[in-house]
Amino acid sequence: MSADASGAPLLLHWSEDGEAHSARWRSESGQAPPKRVQPVDDTLTADAAWRLACEGAALLWRGDYHNARQLLQAMGRRAGRRPGKKSVGRGRKAAQAPASAAEAFHLHRMAQAQRARTLGMLLIPVEAGGRIALRRAPDVHDVLAEAFGDEHADLLQAPFALSLRELLGLIGAHEWRRKGVPVPALGERIHPWYGVFSPIRGEYLDLVARAPLPAKTLAFDIGTGTGVIAALLARRGVQRVVATELLPRAIGCARDNLTRLGLSAQVDVVEADLFPAGRAPLVVCNPPWVPAKPTSAIEHAVYDPGSAMLRGFLHGLRAHLEPGGEGWLILSDLAEHLGLRSRDELLGWIRDAGLRALGREDIRPRHAKAADADDPLHAARAAETTSLWRLGAA
Repeated sequence: MSADASGAPLLLHWSEDGEAHSARWRSESGQAPPKRVQPVDDTLTADAAWRLACEGAALLWRGDYHNARQLLQAMGRRAGRRPGKKSVGRGRKAAQAPASAAEAFHLHRMAQAQRARTLGMLLIPVEAGGRIALRRAPDVHDVLAEAFGDEHADLLQAPFALSLRELLGLIGAHEWRRKGVPVPALGERIHPWYGVFSPIRGEYLDLVARAPLPAKTLAFDIGTGTGVIAALLARRGVQRVVATELLPRAIGCARDNLTRLGLSAQVDVVEADLFPAGRAPLVVCNPPWVPAKPTSAIEHAVYDPGSAMLRGFLHGLRAHLEPGGEGWLILSDLAEHLGLRSRDELLGWIRDAGLRALGREDIRPRHAKAADADDPLHAARAAETTSLWRLGAA
């Protein structure tokens, strides 16, 4: 968030040395500018910082940059502390375990959001030109220019402030974009841009790599993201792939990756809300897997309120399939184990869209959380299966 509904820039206001100050506000997660802002420096203790942040005070950092990073880590440890067990006395109720997997998920999301808001209260000032005027601060001009893109290039022309936590995320994303992420199914690296979901979970790509192709003339890749599925289809011999995206960052990211891989002549990346014009013998979609509200740009690839993209894909698929064609729906059943969507609902949506299941390929997740017994959602993650549903007209 960098502007209000009218397009006017959002401002952060504070008082320092007896004078009123303001700067533009930047929040990728859409947080409004904090109303209370307190300039702080290296003399602030972690306990005091955590208390102020919990009380809703933003901390505008004036000290050493590396000390700010250490302070954020210390605040994070306080955020991760679990309350100790307390004896139950008169008038005190014992804490109850969540009644269902869905309740556990929602409580986990609420705790995550509260943690993010509190840790996001440590702010870093950025001068015009994208320079951080703090001791031992890194040069982040290229990081910021890369993340904001041309549509927000004006942000670098005036001083602004953003949370240190978000800045570190931008720096990390810059490194991922620079180095790339290895994709074994492709035998290449994919370079994700900030705000575009990285293909670090490779099992769903293994499904795309091994499922039998119904044809090799044309395929649509709906919501291509980094372009990794489109690239994989092209490498499997599909002569032409049309990949769709709606977000400018994702469009730029997909085109960049396909150019790096030498596939830009074989794959067209077009701006579209779900489907391009026409029909194809193969239409592929990997929608967000969990029906919940995203709280940041990167979460739009994971959370899909009301399963809107999933239902939109199913509803429009038949009209974009050639006779005898297949739609590949790549979907985890994590939402089912969390009690957020049932298998009967999914099958009902498929049936109501005039579709039928031609077959299904399954694979189990390999990511670390599936084996982490301390994860609040461990039971659901341990039971998760990712599937490639082969759908055709009923």
